[in-house]
Amino acid sequence: MDLRILVIGDIVGKPGRRVLEQRLPAFIEREKIDFVIANAENASGGAGLTPNVADRFLSLGIDVLTGGDHTFQRREIFPMMQENARVLRPANYPEGTVGRGVTVVESRGGHAIGIINALGRVFMPPMNCPFHEIERCLRTIASKTSTIFVDFHAEATSEKVAMGWYLDGRVSAVVGTHTHIQTADERILPKGTAYLTDLGMTGAYDSVIGREKDCVLRRFVTQLPTKYEMAEGDEKICGAVVVVDAQTGKARSIERVQVQGDN
Repeated sequence: MDLRILVIGDIVGKPGRRVLEQRLPAFIEREKIDFVIANAENASGGAGLTPNVADRFLSLGIDVLTGGDHTFQRREIFPMMQENARVLRPANYPEGTVGRGVTVVESRGGHAIGIINALGRVFMPPMNCPFHEIERCLRTIASKTSTIFVDFHAEATSEKVAMGWYLDGRVSAVVGTHTHIQTADERILPKGTAYLTDLGMTGAYDSVIGREKDCVLRRFVTQLPTKYEMAEGDEKICGAVVVVDAQTGKARSIERVQVQGDN
């Protein structure tokens, strides 16, 4: 039996939330999606996640929310992150940090899906080694499921590609988030792991990675401090659909997706 799993790139602010409201439920039904994973670290005001927004995402059909370097921008999410196994933060935060970076959740058909969230270290805040931390996470869930997805939230392409090769054959998919630009290098690695360097962004594409263009241009041109405003227009859901053999956990295919919103 095959599982169809949708992984969604960074949801950015109100435009990202709006296009999910408009398009996600119908996409899940039309494409016969069994499970949905989405990166939500920028979903509330462009930085962080609130409990109300997280609850709404879960009600839309998203099964697990992952995080990144902005995970703890909103303190009100802390209790939910501690209590709800469907809301993750990167596993390689220091020991004792609120929340968890790995979970196992049942799909709509009752299949156990493992999800690991990790943060890169190149051009990012100092963190524990993601390679070593993912090893630890695999030891905790390998006996529970062979279907395992890794959201590697990282800046450097080389670090993401290295993680794909490191985990080839041991997880179903390694997908990158953080840069907000969807890459075109989707493939199945030799030992059966689906890989994509970055899923892209869910939000306003009439922008600079989700922010109002003039604000960003002003900062680049003048180097003066500038408040970045959320952009509007050309809203899309970006991500990928991965088809996985439910028995072996090996990926059969990976296809990039872009779902256009109303504007």
